[in-house]
Formats: sequence, structure tokens, C-alpha cells
Amino acid sequence: FVDALDLAAVGVGRATAAATGRPGYHPAVLLKLFIYGYMNRVSSSRRLEREAGRNVEVMWLTGRLVPDHKTIADFRKGNGPAIRRTCARFVELCREIGVLAGGTVAIDGSKFKAVNHRDRNFTPGKVTLRISHLEDSAGRYLDEMSRVDRQEQTEARLAKVDRLGEKLARVRQEIRRLQGIAARLDDAPDGQISLTDPDARSMATYGKGTGVVGYNVQTAVD
Repeated sequence: FVDALDLAAVGVGRATAAATGRPGYHPAVLLKLFIYGYMNRVSSSRRLEREAGRNVEVMWLTGRLVPDHKTIADFRKGNGPAIRRTCARFVELCREIGVLAGGTVAIDGSKFKAVNHRDRNFTPGKVTLRISHLEDSAGRYLDEMSRVDRQEQTEARLAKVDRLGEKLARVRQEIRRLQGIAARLDDAPDGQISLTDPDARSMATYGKGTGVVGYNVQTAVD
């Protein structure tokens, strides 16, 4: 497929050769190596370099050439859009030769964890529960401050009152923050807000009492 592909048409670039040193690798070799890695779940440029030197399949594919991992990484970095167009062209070719007929399409989904901790994902129920816990904490701090106030006035007592006052201020600040999030939840179409990754959502998984904040990625295969 790569040998018959018009690399210029899809935008695969070729590095400008330096005045000294060895000749550069043909972009078709690097594209083949990248596609091999994609199909076999080898994403690391260092692993692709090792595969090119020891895997017979890759040796045949590259003509026994072993590009350096930095060369592989630079190719991937500089040809991202071209690689995506190459994949699209492959799908077009499969349709043209009848491999993809669209008669039967299998769809499956997998849940992928996002970079968003559960504590930074909110629903109305979570916010209400957290505010309730914080209000209980605030009540305990106030009761403790009242009890300490009734004791003999000493430096230790005053220091304890100051510490309790600081804790109470932090609790009240957190309550105000959660009340602001609760107001934002009123406008959320699905009743969820994720602060780190706004598109991530809390989803149940198969394990009892487990869940993940992430994405449900759907894949369709002809």
C-alpha cells in the first residue's frame, strides 16, 4: 500500500539532506515502520528501533534498515496530519476494492480513564453530600470553640481558638466553592461537571461499587 501511495499527495515530507553525514531515510520506510507499530501496538520510537533490528517481519518491511529512535520520533512529530490522511486513503482504497461494503458493521465501546480525579467530578448528589459533611464539621468546630471559650484564659487556649477559627474559615470557604459548583450544575445538560477535563464523565464499570471518570469510546468495524 505504501509503495503505491503518492506520498506528496498526502503531505508526507522528506527531511532536507545535510551537507555531511549519511543520506536520509526514504519517508516510505519510516511510514511503513510507523504503520507496523500502530497495527501491533508498538508506540514507542525506541521499541520500533529495536524491532527493526531484531524482528524478521520488520527487517523485511524496511529492507533491513534500522532508523534511529530520534529519526522515528521526528518523522512522527513532523508528519501527523499526513499520517492521518494516509489512514483515510487506506479506508478509501478498501471501499474502492470492495473490502468495506457496509453490509455488516460491528460496534463496541470501551471506557478509558481521563486525567480527572473522582474528587474533581461533581454531580448534585456529590455536592449535597459534601456540603452536608462540611456543615457538620463547621458545627463541631463552633461547639469546640464555645467550650474552649468557657475555660480559663491562657495562651494555650487562645492558640487553640485561633487554630479552630482557621479551620472553620477553610470549611466555610470550601462550602462557598461547592455552592458555586452547585449553581453551575443547574446549567449542565447531563448533571455532571469535571473540573480538570471538562469533557470527562463519571461512568459505572463492571466491578461492584467501582467507576471511572473518563470516556466511553465507540469503535465501528466493517
